[in-house]
Amino acid sequence: MNRTASRRSFLAAGLALPAAASAARSSDPPPAPPHAGPAAPALEYRTLGKTGLKVTTVGFGCMITSDGSVIERAADMGITYFDTARVYQNGNNERMVGAALKGRRKNIVLSSKSGAHTRADALEQLDISLKQLGTDYLDIWYLHGKTHPEDITDELIDAQQTAKQAGKIRFAGVSTHSGQAELIPFLAAHPKIDVILSAYNFTLEPVVSTVLEQAAKAGKGTVAMKVMAGGFRTLKPDNPTYQKLKREGGMLSALKWVTRNRNVCTTVPSMTDIDQLEENIKAMSEPFGAADEKRLAAHLERIGPLYCRMCGACRGQCRQGLPVEDMLRFLTYADGYGQFALGREHFLSLAPAHVAASCADCDSCTVECRHGVKVPERLLRAQELFRC
Repeated sequence: MNRTASRRSFLAAGLALPAAASAARSSDPPPAPPHAGPAAPALEYRTLGKTGLKVTTVGFGCMITSDGSVIERAADMGITYFDTARVYQNGNNERMVGAALKGRRKNIVLSSKSGAHTRADALEQLDISLKQLGTDYLDIWYLHGKTHPEDITDELIDAQQTAKQAGKIRFAGVSTHSGQAELIPFLAAHPKIDVILSAYNFTLEPVVSTVLEQAAKAGKGTVAMKVMAGGFRTLKPDNPTYQKLKREGGMLSALKWVTRNRNVCTTVPSMTDIDQLEENIKAMSEPFGAADEKRLAAHLERIGPLYCRMCGACRGQCRQGLPVEDMLRFLTYADGYGQFALGREHFLSLAPAHVAASCADCDSCTVECRHGVKVPERLLRAQELFRC
């Protein structure tokens, strides 16, 4: 995005996203699940690309959920897509999700992920995931956190195909936090990838919308994560920013911004309590409008110095070689989602030299964020916070 473009212009440009879905990306809703009560909210369904799976446009990202009753309630309300990963909460997340969805397996679409780098490790992790989730198969199994086409190795693709042939997964996917402009077109053309899970929210460059449209036209299932642009809703209730966001409905507007794009089949916003669940589900029945655009413009002003948009422009700029995007994302887990342990775990998994490095050793920072993130301050905070 050009630095001189106003934030309002940036958001308004997003309104030009395709509004009409093709027959391959929408369908009549299936019968209401048996757990939906008479007061169930209005639901919207789309078809997950060529997989044929029917999913609610608002799914459930289980990464930071610790209360299984919230997941149970989501299923009762009619949400059909639930996403977890082997690494979430040191493996405990899958166990909790499996317990919460026990007895509902045939009514839901369930996905998990592996960050393994070898075929053997990936297949071993899949077997553990199936055991923890209490299921014989996953609907979607993602290669997790990929950035470049070369990250999609032949042996990882072979692991997914082996799992398919064994009936352990139905469809193969890839998740990506950054590098979408290069990676998603590669995945869109890949014959063995069925579903793409990508970071996508109102702060990201328009090119992400463009490549998601390309993937949808290629018949890939498309799932959006990081839809709240860093969270910042999990601040304590007495925090002025929390109260402002709650009062203005900024987080719901952010989710509606994503769901209105019919090139996105479903979303996986993180939810920790019933209040968030009941707010998020409204995105399926409330249209995105001028008031939402205004809220997001104001929200962008607030989070601009804090939130990394993962555009990749800063790669290679740090004189110490630090992975700036990754470190800022790990800090967002702590500051935005309230998940200190998750952020610290990822930070400590970096190369030892990067963990030990300190931005305080530099007289000036060589990294300049074109979107206004205060990179030196944010990196120093991550180092001080996670190395304690």
